[in-house]
Amino acid sequence: MIEVEILVEDDADLRLDSFVAENVDEISRSMAGKLISDGLISVDGVLQKSSYRLKCGEVVFVSSAKTPEIELVSQEIPLDIIFEDEDLIVINKQPGLPVHPGPGHPDQTLANAVLYACRDLKGIRNIRPGIVHRLDKDTSGVIVVAKNDKALSHLSNQLKNREVQKTYLCLVKGNLPSFKAMIDAPIARDPYHRQRMAIVENGRESSTKFKVLKRFENFDYVEVKPLTGRTHQIRVHMNSLGNPVAGDSLYNGSVPNLNRQFLHAQTISFVHPSNLNIVEFTADLAEDLTFFLNNIDKE
Repeated sequence: MIEVEILVEDDADLRLDSFVAENVDEISRSMAGKLISDGLISVDGVLQKSSYRLKCGEVVFVSSAKTPEIELVSQEIPLDIIFEDEDLIVINKQPGLPVHPGPGHPDQTLANAVLYACRDLKGIRNIRPGIVHRLDKDTSGVIVVAKNDKALSHLSNQLKNREVQKTYLCLVKGNLPSFKAMIDAPIARDPYHRQRMAIVENGRESSTKFKVLKRFENFDYVEVKPLTGRTHQIRVHMNSLGNPVAGDSLYNGSVPNLNRQFLHAQTISFVHPSNLNIVEFTADLAEDLTFFLNNIDKE
């Protein structure tokens, strides 16, 4: 059985059937069309036609068998709120918290928490209230949620046009071949491992800049700036150099005493949807990662 959920980031304007075929290895475009007509592929919980053009921030759910519809409920979950106004709420997401409901986690997500914390949300759509970008469940750091349709549209357009700047901090195993570089390598679903992404010749354009902040004997502490928004992009690109993100068991990065990938979204900057000023928000490195980094010489 296939169960996949995919957030549309910079793949906006693609047809739904083309998007599914490109992002799910087991499904061809004709098979995607059949699943769509059978009601097994939805966009933000709504059934659409194969020709539907996707919008940035939408979530596509693919299933080979009908599953119960997920209803978003308000849940009191602690949130580290960095900033909030009438348009936005900026959160320092804790590790282990999924961004929105999906297979295996119908609730206890950031979306559930935002619904509880923001009683003035407007224009909520299904299971994704104002969420225009996401972080992996075990990635910590800054994430922005729009509180109304105007802000949602404004931020989605900036993401689509690659005008949102993001900076991540990560620790990689071993020492990188250079202290500063750009990785240009296309990414698609791994043809041999459905849960992974991989460097694939006919994959989608993917670019990542990095620079080493500090070198250790067995690790490099790195600042990373993804210029595109592919699934698992940083994790795949660093692994492709032979330096997987430390703690990332999915991409060969397992290390003792680190229970998740050492990956943290440090900053995000964009144009504010109302005052049109450039704003930047920063989330301090998570406590578990700080502890590991401070004790790295003992590893």
